[in-house]
Amino acid sequence: MIFALYILTNVYVRMVFGTMRFEDLVVWRKSAKLCSDIYILFNDHPDFVFKNQITRSALSISSNIAEGFERESDKECLRFLIYSKGSCGELRSQIYIGMKINYINDPVGKEWLNRANEISNMLAGLIKTKQKFIKLKQTK
Repeated sequence: MIFALYILTNVYVRMVFGTMRFEDLVVWRKSAKLCSDIYILFNDHPDFVFKNQITRSALSISSNIAEGFERESDKECLRFLIYSKGSCGELRSQIYIGMKINYINDPVGKEWLNRANEISNMLAGLIKTKQKFIKLKQTK
């Protein structure tokens, strides 16, 4: 718990002073890894439509985090973090469907769902932190 608080405080301080890069975020690294795992599994998959949709939603998670952190304003960054969280929900939906139609075996699907939920929870925390930071800046 203390270590998690230290990490959150460190992230907050770096956000306040503008030295935070998306590559520094554990949530970005986890989402990029999940995306690459999905791409690998679906590399030669014959159903192009499903493959395209699931890989695009997975790619959107880390891409929106990166784009948000490269934007000029905190409000723009927040908007892209929210998009990223939405893409995480979209990905989970596609994983459930992929499991149901036997494109994704159950152990892999459950692992991906757990990872996607973890990423979603991390994004929720980052969004709350960013919202607090924006409110703090507005009161000054």
